[in-house]
Amino acid sequence: MRHTTVADVMSTNVISARPQDSFAHLTTLLRGAAIRAVPVVDDDGTLLGVVSEADLMAAVARPDGYEARRWWRPRHVRRQAPESKAGATTAAELMTTGVETVAPATRVSAAARAMLKHHLSWMPVCDEDRRVVGVLGRSDVLTVFVRDDASIRAEIVDDVLRSILLADPERILVEVDGGVVTLTGELDTRLDAQVAVRLIERLEGVVAVVDHLRFRTDERVADAGATPMY
Repeated sequence: MRHTTVADVMSTNVISARPQDSFAHLTTLLRGAAIRAVPVVDDDGTLLGVVSEADLMAAVARPDGYEARRWWRPRHVRRQAPESKAGATTAAELMTTGVETVAPATRVSAAARAMLKHHLSWMPVCDEDRRVVGVLGRSDVLTVFVRDDASIRAEIVDDVLRSILLADPERILVEVDGGVVTLTGELDTRLDAQVAVRLIERLEGVVAVVDHLRFRTDERVADAGATPMY
């Protein structure tokens, strides 16, 4: 079965900052690249933190009249109000250090779950030494859904039905339209039908599964009526 990793879809042209970079340089960097945050790295490319628009705003806002607004903070860190950083002038002073990262070998589906869990719009991709090798954004994650219906159907028939469930594909009508899979037909047991749906739901490119499957044997009923063996 096909499993795309973060390394397959991440952006490798990473714009980054150094700890000594000035406030003015960071502002120019963000505006020039039309981005909302940059990773801060040392000379070896090791991630130290992230500087965002929110961090810059916190540095210039007046302490007595400043109200933190969550929408200022890009979602590369956990949702919280930016700390007051009045007077900070360098990336080292401005950056946020509690940054969620992802490894290149991580499956995109797992990375997507992490982004959803932590309310993130992107994450730095780091190797085992915490060096930044790329960035993963929502648009990168969504590339796994750019699959044609024919290839999705072929994976369902060949990998799920024939190879995993050892079922005769002729017994199941598999229709795919815009990533929505409709299953009609009969499998041997209720468990087979449940497993088929769960596996297909996890396939890359599948948006939803419409389940019209039947089954010959309901093992739950059979177990309930079985005579205990002692």
